[in-house]
Amino acid sequence: MNKHLLTLHDWTTEEILDTLELAKQLKDEQKKGIEHHHLKGKTLGMIFTKSSTRTRVSFEVGMYQLGGSALFLSSNDIQLGRGETIYDTANVLSRFVDGIMIRTFKQSDVEDLAKYGQIPIINGLTDLVHPCQILADFQTVIEKKGKLSGLKMAFIGDGNNIAHSLLYGCAKVGMDLAIATPEGYECDPEVVKNALSDAEKTGAHITLSHDPKEAIKDADAVYADTWVSMGQESEKEEKVKIFMPYQINKELFSLAKPDAIFLHCLPAYRGYEVTEDVIDGPNSVIFDEAENRLHAQKAVMVKLMK
Repeated sequence: MNKHLLTLHDWTTEEILDTLELAKQLKDEQKKGIEHHHLKGKTLGMIFTKSSTRTRVSFEVGMYQLGGSALFLSSNDIQLGRGETIYDTANVLSRFVDGIMIRTFKQSDVEDLAKYGQIPIINGLTDLVHPCQILADFQTVIEKKGKLSGLKMAFIGDGNNIAHSLLYGCAKVGMDLAIATPEGYECDPEVVKNALSDAEKTGAHITLSHDPKEAIKDADAVYADTWVSMGQESEKEEKVKIFMPYQINKELFSLAKPDAIFLHCLPAYRGYEVTEDVIDGPNSVIFDEAENRLHAQKAVMVKLMK
């Protein structure tokens, strides 16, 4: 098993599917009240330089349910980025905790923690990727559709960290992916190159375009994300004008399959990237998806930290 979760590109197809199977098992046990203290006596250090409701709660509750404990470290609690090197931080924390989850801006910070530390590192989100979210998304798709391979996922919006992680994840599990972004907001070329290489091995079909109608056509799952990520608030007015043609509304959603599910990593801004009649409609599975952050991340922690 891979020692870290930095991006899904680093994981094999088998590692991803095994983790999803464990997530299903842990969810079933939790619902039945069966204890699964796989990480009894273990401590997870949680570094946040980007705040989040779902990430903090799901990891903290997850460690508790696994019999361990979690330590919340905000940017005010540690010296990372305020004089102390990542090398020193990684080595010191490796003496205190059994694993680190970090949610931050730069992917290089996550990579360096893994390089210099002696414990598993879990990427809770960077500006480049959000692998934990996509594992939860995949768990949700399996629950609703029974499989991943051979299905079509459509992502409409900004070529951001969710789009990048969908590229990596779908390519690994053999799921077709169509991404539609406005011009100038395309996905990172290096991520696209890596994903296309992985897709050749699994048979996943990846398409990138500027046409939301073409991307969403006959999709089994439709994905939206906020147009304005944390730290980009000054760009909101301009981005809303550019992205409004990419809003997932009832008319656009109708081009997907009749039983298509709607996904959103939350927080959502109704009336912007998605309309209320879609996100609150019968095809929306956003709260099942949010819950699965807990179960998918528990599986990641067990795989890496047990």
